[in-house]
Amino acid sequence: MSVSAVQEVDLCVVGLGPTGRALAHRAMLAGLRVTAVDPRPDRLWMPTYSCWVDELPDWLPPSAIATRIAAPTVWTSTEHRIERPYCVLSKTGLRDALPLDDATVIAARATRLDAHEVELADGTILRAATVFDTRGLPALGRRRAASAHGIFVDAETAAPMVAEGEGLLLDWRPENGASPDEPPSFLYAVPLGDGTVIFEETSLGLRGGMPQHELRKRTLNRLAAHGITLTGTEPNEAAHYPLDQRPPPKKGTAQAIPFGSRGGMMHPCTGYSVADSLALVDTAIAALQQGRDPIAALWPWQARLTYWMRTRGLFGLGRLSTEQSISMFDAFFTAAPRGQRALLSAHADYTALGAVLFNTVAHTWPFHWRYDLVGWTHRNRWVEYPFTESPRGAERHVRR
Repeated sequence: MSVSAVQEVDLCVVGLGPTGRALAHRAMLAGLRVTAVDPRPDRLWMPTYSCWVDELPDWLPPSAIATRIAAPTVWTSTEHRIERPYCVLSKTGLRDALPLDDATVIAARATRLDAHEVELADGTILRAATVFDTRGLPALGRRRAASAHGIFVDAETAAPMVAEGEGLLLDWRPENGASPDEPPSFLYAVPLGDGTVIFEETSLGLRGGMPQHELRKRTLNRLAAHGITLTGTEPNEAAHYPLDQRPPPKKGTAQAIPFGSRGGMMHPCTGYSVADSLALVDTAIAALQQGRDPIAALWPWQARLTYWMRTRGLFGLGRLSTEQSISMFDAFFTAAPRGQRALLSAHADYTALGAVLFNTVAHTWPFHWRYDLVGWTHRNRWVEYPFTESPRGAERHVRR
């Protein structure tokens, strides 16, 4: 094995998704010597990233946002307007806001990471005072998953359902063609700021996830219910990843520091991770500069308790029927704004989170459905559910 004599730097970041690129960028601006590693460092990210506007750090410029929704809509048994601005991030705008001009960027695949070394596929060894692993998540397996199939529709065609400046965060209206005896899913639909609207049928919490062909069928049923006819040539994207794969890392161990979705920052109930990761980048860098353990700084006990309580919510999501899901979200979206934020985005507001979880269960009706939420009944509902086989050719539009 050949070993190159690479000078040790302050920080090596492995993986240049939004999280890794932001970490390398902010560390570079803080005066640290940075090496970044990614097989395709200039590739534009494939997924569509969204978040609440108030989650984003102040240092991120407005150009990173593609479109804003002042008050997104949630449909349960009734319509809820969430008075909290929401946004879709611009892929090019976000990347351009995170230049790496003074960092060493290496286009290569890392095969081994530890606390101070990164080995590349060609045998090169990179040495750093600290190594961060920001490579995203491994394969799903049979973990509890987020699954989604999104179709990009011209904004004019989409207007009967989602007009400019509007957005549907969760649409539980019974329009996807699924029966009450099938695993539940909801619609997510937002304008992307490029003349298109993404319609994305989404499933949360099922072990192994929901197949793409099933999600696509449900998306098309919803569009048809609103008189929206597609040409069949619209681009689309697939999402399929574990929600409970990576808990917060243990502190004080000699390891590359996992950060972002690989480091416990993926929300177990929603699958969101980018905004929380961006907001915590400076916390990690400040800890490095002060000689403290970044894991301890990122994950105080309050944040760990918050994550643990959210995983309890994930387990509940994965065993509910459609009717129970609607009842549960009805209860949740009548909570106070702080309670909603504690579940949806706050990194460590464990007191408000505990209160909103308790009140959501307490206000879910009928009473006996609460047993499903807490796991006393139907704990394994939907496990190994026999979805119908995909028709030939139904999967060929899964990725853009």
